Amino acid sequence: MKISRKFSSLVLTGALLVSLPMSTFANGPAKKVIDYVALGDSLAYGITPEGGLTRDLSYTDYLVNRFEQSQYTVGFKNYGFPGYTSEQLKQDVLTKNDVQTKIKEAEFITIDIGSNDLFQVMNNPARIPVAFNSVAVNLQTILAAIEQLNPSVKVYVMGYYNPFPYRSQEQQAAILPLLNRLNQIIEVSANAYGNTYVPTAEIIAKDYETYLPKDNVHLSLEGYQLVAKEFWKNIDKSKD
Repeated sequence: MKISRKFSSLVLTGALLVSLPMSTFANGPAKKVIDYVALGDSLAYGITPEGGLTRDLSYTDYLVNRFEQSQYTVGFKNYGFPGYTSEQLKQDVLTKNDVQTKIKEAEFITIDIGSNDLFQVMNNPARIPVAFNSVAVNLQTILAAIEQLNPSVKVYVMGYYNPFPYRSQEQQAAILPLLNRLNQIIEVSANAYGNTYVPTAEIIAKDYETYLPKDNVHLSLEGYQLVAKEFWKNIDKSKD
């Protein structure tokens, strides 16, 4: 009895399918594994107006969620600490073995630092230029150290929003130029090392009542989600 060519083809196709590994038919791509390190002050740590000094969700946590939603398995280490200055972060990066190890392993790093340097001297105008110089020097040292430890890591540095939107117009007139100068220093430093600057002032200013609901320098959860979104816009462009 002759076997038709069509039947022979079906048998051959079936044999080939049986011989293929089951992974060939897995639904969707396999998860990628990345390490993400957050460096910074209370904003990276996750302080909110409602939570006092208790850690809540930060933009860093929402970024982890974004990665996971994009089929990444994330190793996350948060070195954010309330009240941190650029000098303190510099010392961590230069001297702490665990921080250096995590930086070496990381594919992504986010940084927010510098606001506390300014806050500490705002009532002493003579010290403000010194604070700005410290932020510039320390941040450049931090970024240079990261580049030396891990030349391939992608670094995203945050610019600050206005933390005092409910102050008087007279106070605003004094605060905003200082904030703009701080952000300019941060942006220039980030660009100098080929990193990405992430501004936040304009997006938070769109709805202070929601994103910064109290006379408090820390964001609400909605505010942190919005900041995470701004980071993600830049990360999503270059993560592959």
